[in-house]
Amino acid sequence: MDGAIHRAAGPELLERCRLLGGCRTGEAKITPGFRLPAQWIIHTVGPVWRGGGHDEPALLASCYRESLARAAEVDARSVAFPAISTGIYGYPIRAAASIAVQTVIDANPLVDSVRFVCFDEVTHSAYDDELAGR
Repeated sequence: MDGAIHRAAGPELLERCRLLGGCRTGEAKITPGFRLPAQWIIHTVGPVWRGGGHDEPALLASCYRESLARAAEVDARSVAFPAISTGIYGYPIRAAASIAVQTVIDANPLVDSVRFVCFDEVTHSAYDDELAGR
């Protein structure tokens, strides 16, 4: 996901990211969208799944809370989230969907719209099931 965003946003994004001083797991930082149609890019680092006993759920929830806080700082009206940590970081999709949906609900974000962007049917199904149960 990160590589696709950087390619689409252009080299200005990498230059700006170098000024951010990194981003620890569970944190979120924001940059302009540069060449993307989005005005802002919120950068967050999700946890690597190590079995669930290394604060992975709390760190994943923090990604969503911190991202929503950055969105509020710039008065963003909508936010789109991928399934954070479910790719190469190996977080189980259904567990991640549950955390994502519950954290966004609990955060009561100051945005008009939150979208969960799912890139395959398995992920889409997990988020659909989670949202249907709310």
